[in-house]
Amino acid sequence: MKKQQKRNIILLAAIAAILVATVLIWLLRKDQVEGAGPHDSSYQIEDTASVTKIVMTDKLNRKVALIREKNSWSVDGKNPASLPMVNNLLETLKKMRIRSEVNRDAVPNVLKDIAAHGVQVDIYQNDQLTKTYYVGRETQDHMASFMVRKGDDIPCEIHIPGFRGYLTPIFSAEAIKWRSHVIVDLDVYNIDRIELEIPAVPQESFAVVQENKDFYMELLEGHRRLHGFDTARVSQMLSTFKNLCFDEFASIVPNSNADSCVTGVPRTILRITDTKGLRHEVKVYLKYINPADIAAMPDEKLREELDVNRLYAIVDNKDTVLIQNWIFDHILQPASFFQGKNITLPTK
Repeated sequence: MKKQQKRNIILLAAIAAILVATVLIWLLRKDQVEGAGPHDSSYQIEDTASVTKIVMTDKLNRKVALIREKNSWSVDGKNPASLPMVNNLLETLKKMRIRSEVNRDAVPNVLKDIAAHGVQVDIYQNDQLTKTYYVGRETQDHMASFMVRKGDDIPCEIHIPGFRGYLTPIFSAEAIKWRSHVIVDLDVYNIDRIELEIPAVPQESFAVVQENKDFYMELLEGHRRLHGFDTARVSQMLSTFKNLCFDEFASIVPNSNADSCVTGVPRTILRITDTKGLRHEVKVYLKYINPADIAAMPDEKLREELDVNRLYAIVDNKDTVLIQNWIFDHILQPASFFQGKNITLPTK
């Protein structure tokens, strides 16, 4: 009988301990949640179609505003934004979820790091500020990013379920990284005139002009029409202007030697005019291999070798960029090339 009573007492004590532990855990969890605000799925933005502006500011005093304009987006209301990048950002805002709250012991250090290195992200929906996040660095496992909402005390680990990686790089306040790389995006019959000037060989400069839904070719010297040109080569050249993009802005490429390459007379000058009269100009320069990359080579002659993959270009007298040789190779050819001949332009 005494043994049974002893067992009952032990059992009741165990149950009481479990109940006390459960209550304590619940109270602690309740305290964490109340301190951090509503933590269901409120970090995400379900209706991204209502987002009209996203402003990002970092600790290097860089700031960018992505602004919705009808069916497109702009960077600071001045330059077209890269639609794939903006769409990726919107998709991130829609899919991101809370993986967990930051452990209370780690909260001070995480908040301190966000304050020192984080990016403030302001979300406007229908032109009203609705959310502000502070985006920090990645978690130790590189599968989430630390974030905290304005007004919250406890930051969270934010991730996209099923996505392997962290979200920090998506929230960049560097404006130039958000700009579109598209030079022109023209269907063939939206092209009015393509002109290629070759200063070193002016007799090879030419234009391809639309006339009554057909195209003819003329030399720029004397505007003499060319007959018997290779229609396949001209057609291939014209098709290249559909989503014609440059590779990268030279200013954000490490060790760029653009300043020394884009001086003097361009190798070629490409002018593109569409049927609405809008004109773009691309001045192209040869790109030499960066001397910093081959400084260890004993033969100094190698330091004058050309970069066979990329060229420098100045677009609309504004932006110095890098272009891919293989993309522009169908365009930057002399008139003789379109007559079925193969000649090489001078490299100096």
